[in-house]
Amino acid sequence: MTQVHLGHVFHIAGNPLVTEAAQALVSIPDGALVVDDAGTIVYCGERDSLPGEYALDPVNDRRGGYLIPGFVDTHIHFPQTYAGDSYGGGQLLEWLNLCIFPSESKFGDPAFAARAAVEFCNRRIAAGTTAAMVFGSAFPHAQDSLFERTKDVGLRIVSGRGIQTVGGDTAQPLITSEDDAIRLTRSEIDKWHAADTGDVDTALLHVAIVPRFALSVTTETLRNLGELYDEVRDRGVYVHSHLNENNRPGTGEVDTTKETYQVDSYLDTYDGKFLPGSQVGGKSLLGKRTILAHCVHCQDVELERMAETGTSISHCPVSQLFLGSGTMPWKRTVAAGVNISSGTDFGGGDEWLISRVLGDAFKQHITEPGDDGVSMHPAEMLFVGTLAGARALDMENRFGNFDTGKEADFIVVEPEDALKGLLANAYRAADPELARDQTLFALLMGLRETSIAEVYVRGRKLNALSSAG
Repeated sequence: MTQVHLGHVFHIAGNPLVTEAAQALVSIPDGALVVDDAGTIVYCGERDSLPGEYALDPVNDRRGGYLIPGFVDTHIHFPQTYAGDSYGGGQLLEWLNLCIFPSESKFGDPAFAARAAVEFCNRRIAAGTTAAMVFGSAFPHAQDSLFERTKDVGLRIVSGRGIQTVGGDTAQPLITSEDDAIRLTRSEIDKWHAADTGDVDTALLHVAIVPRFALSVTTETLRNLGELYDEVRDRGVYVHSHLNENNRPGTGEVDTTKETYQVDSYLDTYDGKFLPGSQVGGKSLLGKRTILAHCVHCQDVELERMAETGTSISHCPVSQLFLGSGTMPWKRTVAAGVNISSGTDFGGGDEWLISRVLGDAFKQHITEPGDDGVSMHPAEMLFVGTLAGARALDMENRFGNFDTGKEADFIVVEPEDALKGLLANAYRAADPELARDQTLFALLMGLRETSIAEVYVRGRKLNALSSAG
């Protein structure tokens, strides 16, 4: 049945670039969002202008609250569900070896992985994350639990088992042979890609090819994955990995990758140019359904290549702070024309809530040195956390804003005491446009899970799973 939702509507309309987000920002203080029985948006506008045909439809009256598009998290780790705030006494590579590989190995226990899948889905609902690119477990049974529980609850997901064919002692339980890396990945694609509807254009469940990062695979792995992706690219399969995250002098991931492969850039390893001297050794993994997380230390040529191929960045400022990885240069990255979405990177990050990621992005970029510092517009923040994520997933035509005809993924925010007081009593400028921006900024910066009252995917209200799954 068609339903009318009332509240203060915020969204980024159309299909702008991030630099155009402020002009595309829609704010309707007394707004109405109408969703038909197929879960499609049929009206978004002023409540007073609601078409008469919807006058007798059920109303979800959330006036005093807010309706915003569901958050899109383009980089989060399922097998790190219980690994947040892990102390390893060092930065990325030490932390992986001392904390993360052992934590992820616990998912070898099917019962443990099944419990984690329930927790993971429930934390996503609590945070209003309606769509996510999920770095998966190395263990197929864990991935089965993740997809099953995600299907049960009705969330959107793109995920793939984390592929590792080389590594140190603590990574051994996660490592497969070269042949098994391809066999298990192919099997996951065949089993779970669009498994819920049988049609990639309507599915909520999607699969990605996920090499953990260049140092966890070999040239043979990359060559084989390139061949596999060439076979399945037309089926709408995705690619996900990490790029240029941490570059501590001498021991950082970036320099170590370039030295190990003897390539000109880290990106070359994913672009089929993984042989010494960046010679071509296989097919590229880049494209409009590829998302690379972090991209803190990119060369200009790497950013240009990502923009050229339609590859997106998942910007993870909370994680970059947690692991001392540095700050992705906002102005330079935006200027390159590459799409920038947002990722929590839980448990490299210690937040599940995308608005907290956006808040840290604002703080990081305003403190970049000299002329590089920039005060992000709140519309840019909302764009990065919603529509840009849908674009990164190559599903901007389906969700990400409240344009008529799109699937209704949204969250209802009912401010709890602290946020309610902030929004009701803070100073607002006389200029209505600035006052609008101040309200949106306060909403994003002050939002916590306790204020997320309802979460909808394709017009259907989601409820948490029981602990039994």
